[in-house]
Amino acid sequence: MIDKIDELQGLRMDDLARRAEEWLAQDPDPDTREELGKLLAAGDTAALRDRFGAKLEFGTAGLRGELGAGPNRMNRVTVRRAAAGLAAVLGAGRHVVIGYDARHKSEVFARDSAAVLTGAGLRASLLPRPLPTPVLAFAVRHLGADAGVMVTASHNPPRDNGYKVYWGDGSQIVPPLDAEISAAIDAVGRVDELPLGEGETLDDAIVTSYLAAVTALPLGEARELRVAYTPLHGVGRATLEAAFARAGFAAPHVVAAQAEPDPEFPTVAFPNPEEPGATDLVIELAGRTGADLVLANDPDADRCAAGVPTPGGVRMLTGDELGGLLAEHVIRHTSGPDRVVATTIVSSSLLSRIAAAHGVGYAETLTGFKWIMKAGPGRLVFGYEEALGYSIGSDAGPPVHDKDGIGAALTVAAIAAAARREGRTLLDLLDDQARRYGLHATRQLSIRVDDLSLITTAMDRLRTTPPTTLGGRQVESADDLTTGPGGLPPTDGLRYHLSGGARVVIRPSGTEPKLKCYLEVVIPSPADVPAARAKAATALTEIATDLSAILT
Repeated sequence: MIDKIDELQGLRMDDLARRAEEWLAQDPDPDTREELGKLLAAGDTAALRDRFGAKLEFGTAGLRGELGAGPNRMNRVTVRRAAAGLAAVLGAGRHVVIGYDARHKSEVFARDSAAVLTGAGLRASLLPRPLPTPVLAFAVRHLGADAGVMVTASHNPPRDNGYKVYWGDGSQIVPPLDAEISAAIDAVGRVDELPLGEGETLDDAIVTSYLAAVTALPLGEARELRVAYTPLHGVGRATLEAAFARAGFAAPHVVAAQAEPDPEFPTVAFPNPEEPGATDLVIELAGRTGADLVLANDPDADRCAAGVPTPGGVRMLTGDELGGLLAEHVIRHTSGPDRVVATTIVSSSLLSRIAAAHGVGYAETLTGFKWIMKAGPGRLVFGYEEALGYSIGSDAGPPVHDKDGIGAALTVAAIAAAARREGRTLLDLLDDQARRYGLHATRQLSIRVDDLSLITTAMDRLRTTPPTTLGGRQVESADDLTTGPGGLPPTDGLRYHLSGGARVVIRPSGTEPKLKCYLEVVIPSPADVPAARAKAATALTEIATDLSAILT
């Protein structure tokens, strides 16, 4: 029996080696060829199995993963296969716009995509340089393209990269299109046998058009504001500064150590403004410069975080708090009975209260802007998700059919400048909303894992043995989101409704190895808002403590 196991293990190594040799024969990248050659020479079975025992799956978020050799990594072979699959679905003669950020290999992947697409008879237009994701999303619709590709891993760690696909409406793809593209990718043969062409490179006119669109958003007249800003080593700075200048705002103070694109993200553990410590440097800068507002983009600038300096330090707003302020601003500056605002099942229920008070339609979707931008019926004027993603619209609709960290930053600055003119801050506006709509306090709990099977195990355990209480509150009902409650498409997740108006949603992350929990406590129209916030914070901590004990 032992001999048989050894034989099978040997066959597995032989098979891995064969797959690796086949990969080497078609890989155009000397970096991954060298990496793979060393692994083969060392006979590193574990590393080879990690790279060749599975593959990155193309889904509605496209591709995202660690850089390296093999089908389970982001590399030039994987990207050329993805481009060839996209070309097969679109067909010859179609137009694709391609953007890229400043991560490792992003420009190489973008140019490879252009080469494959043009070789397949399509027209491929590259953005002129590394630019924010919202510029690419805008460009697809502005140029009347059939699709778009953005090479970015957004806020993932430095060793990752990704490949987002947009369709002709300027929003990310949704099922069943993802499955169709995935099947076409699987049908691609050797990439060294693909015909290659040469795409065109756009000039800065596309950036100018984007800036014209976002600065035409309803921004009011107030402009007196001091801003401290960080692009977190990403590509947002130049575009944000240009947008601020065009809109009439003073140039923001920028964190020098994070001002230039750097794919290593050396000053942060994770380049995500939601992560603890990520905004420490911009908070310090705000103190030195006497800033009225703190702003941060993630590396591809499709997300925006905001904070308010106070005598006790900077108070960073949650994604839901900022979403509520932006929503009410947009609603107050738009008109018409067919307006709709939208958010996701994991975001605060506050938006539904705001929409009802203003007589505006409200829609709730699955997580992801690919779903938000398709919300209706009606005319979508604003959409947001609690993970710092916002699409700001006007009566003409959102200029970007995806989350836009530049447009959001501009609009937050406009709201803060108007408040400053009245001797107030964003925090005062939050208190106003709490009194008007009830205090909606939210919190996230993320369980990061190294072994993805632990997420599946945890979700299975919750389904077979659901909790009866959380934080001392009764679990009054539960929704298994795989059944598609309320007409939503099925998704892997659970939603618990707790006594006292609290709610918990649990789901696996679609882009990171995390189990994510979204907690909300609602206190109806409190007279004493600070006391209500303290009470809600305690309740959220109690719920989070119980969840942690169950999930870890």
